[in-house]
Amino acid sequence: MAKSSAPSRERIVAGAADLISRRGLNASSIRELAKHAKAPLGSTYHYFPEGKQQLATEAVQYAGASVARILRGTLDAGPVAGLRAFLDAWRAIVVQSDFRAGCPVLAVAVEEPPAGETPPILTAAAAAFEEWEGLLADALLRHGAEPDRAPALATLVVASVEGAIAMCRARRSMQPLDRVAQQLEELIEGALDRPA
Repeated sequence: MAKSSAPSRERIVAGAADLISRRGLNASSIRELAKHAKAPLGSTYHYFPEGKQQLATEAVQYAGASVARILRGTLDAGPVAGLRAFLDAWRAIVVQSDFRAGCPVLAVAVEEPPAGETPPILTAAAAAFEEWEGLLADALLRHGAEPDRAPALATLVVASVEGAIAMCRARRSMQPLDRVAQQLEELIEGALDRPA
């Protein structure tokens, strides 16, 4: 049986996540999202009959799940190992894109949503951030952080890294992420040091 030349649904979602990480959602049409994924517009509408918002929501969910997999795969070795993997993943994206790409979850979170109720894409972005924070907080707790400190420290990690990524893109330098990495590592190590 011959293989279909049509792109897979996952490839379209991954391509959409990449374009959103570069241009944001509002600056990306469904046609551009399809073109970036090297997919025919018809295939895109076949997989995503609700259009751009459905595709973009799934792209944010995809990006969120990808980062969560990285965290899950490294946090057993400790929160510092998880932080380093989190930072390394974003560093690779920013550097390999020549400072053109960042985080698609942040990209949609900072754009003005349509008036009315919260769109599903913002719900997906909030869920991604919450999952990352939850994974980090759980690892901090398992490795000795105080229960009242772990959630706040996890939020600080996610917010700091996301902000640093934006600063790196603007400055075309990895220095903000390097500085944030050093400070966060020290904070995490301090949170895990308990007096005997």
